[in-house]
Amino acid sequence: MGPLTGLRVIELASIGPGPMCAMLLADLGADVIRIDRVEPSGLGVPMDPRFDVTARGRRSIALDLKRDAGREAALRLIDRTDVLIEGWRPGVAERLGLGPDHCAARNPKLVYGRMTGFGQTGPLAQAAGHDINYIALTGALHAIGPADGRPVPPLNLIGDYGGGALYLAFGVMAALFERQHSGRGQVVDAAMVDGASSLLSIFHGLVASGRWDAQRRGANLLDGGAPFYDTYATRDGRHLSVGALEPKFFAEFAQRIGLEPRFVQHQYDPTSWPEMRAAIAARLATRTRDDWCRELEGTDACVAPVLTLDEAPAHPHARMRAAFVTVDGVVQAAAAPRFSRSVADTPRPPPVAGRDGEALLHEAGFTRDEIAALAASGALRVLPAEPA
Repeated sequence: MGPLTGLRVIELASIGPGPMCAMLLADLGADVIRIDRVEPSGLGVPMDPRFDVTARGRRSIALDLKRDAGREAALRLIDRTDVLIEGWRPGVAERLGLGPDHCAARNPKLVYGRMTGFGQTGPLAQAAGHDINYIALTGALHAIGPADGRPVPPLNLIGDYGGGALYLAFGVMAALFERQHSGRGQVVDAAMVDGASSLLSIFHGLVASGRWDAQRRGANLLDGGAPFYDTYATRDGRHLSVGALEPKFFAEFAQRIGLEPRFVQHQYDPTSWPEMRAAIAARLATRTRDDWCRELEGTDACVAPVLTLDEAPAHPHARMRAAFVTVDGVVQAAAAPRFSRSVADTPRPPPVAGRDGEALLHEAGFTRDEIAALAASGALRVLPAEPA
C-alpha cells in the first residue's frame, strides 16, 4: 500500500543517494526492482544485507550488464517500467547501452533519473568524489564547525541525502506529473552540488543582506555563534540543544533556568554574547540532561535533549508517533512523510542480491528456456531456492 502503489521503478545498483531515493519511493508503495551485479559488487560498506536499511523494500535481480544477454534482459525490464534510477559516473550507462537514448527508444514514457555528485556536465563531471567534496564546493562545509576550529563534515546528510536523494526523488515525481500532460518521459539530472546549493538558499540571501558573515564559522545566528542557538553540556556530561531564537522564547528560557533579565533585554547584541554564553553554560551545568528536560522539554523555551542514535527511538515522542519500526530485528525509521488515506505498509527487509531474478523475468514475459539460457551464459545469477 501507499500513495505510489502501481508505480514501477528500476534501480541500477549504486551507493549513497541512489539507494536512498529508491528507498523513499519503495517506502511509499512503489514496486522497486534493483538490478544488482552478478558478482559481489563491493558497493558501499560491506555488511549483512539485513542491516543495509536504505536497500529495504526492493526486489532484486542480478544481471551482468556487460554481456549482451544481460543488457537485453535489463532493457526488457525497463520496457515495462515508469522510472529508472541510475547513480553512475556520466557516460557509463551510455557505454553499457543503457543510457537515456537507448531506453527512451524502447520506452518513450520512461522517466530517467540520474544521480551524480557534480552533474552530467561541467569540468568536474568525470571527477571522483564523495559527499564531503560536493558540499565543500558549495560553501556548506565551510559554514559548519567551531569558530576556532576546522570545518566538520555533517555526516553525509547534506550532499548524499538532502541535496542528492531528496532532490532526485522530487525531480522524478515532478517529471511524472509533467508526463500526465505530455505523455513523454524525460531525463532528471540531479547533482549533489546543485541540491546542496539549493538547500543553502536562505543563507545566500542572508549573506547578500549583510546579515551573515560568510568568512567566519560560529559567528552567526544558526551556526553556534548565538548563545541562544547552541548546545550545552549538562552535569552528567550529556548535552541540551537550545533554540530560543525569538525574544518571547528566549525570555521563557531565561526565566526557567534563572538567567538574569538583562540578557533578555540585550539578546541580539553580539557584544553581550560571550557573557551570556558563559552564564547559560554555568546554569545548565548544574543539573543533568534529563533533569533539565523534565523542566524544559515541551515548553516554549525551545529546549530538547541531544540524543544518541540508539536513544532516539525510545524517546516518548518517537514512540507515540511510531516514528521507528523494527524490520527483521533491525530498528530503523518508519516511512515518511505520512498520508491521511494512502497509509504505507511497514517496509520489507532488504533483498539478497539476485533473490527475485527468476520471478521478475517471468513477470516480464521470459520463458523458462530463456531464463535457463541467461543463467547458463553467466548473464543471470540464480540463487538456490530458500528452505521451506
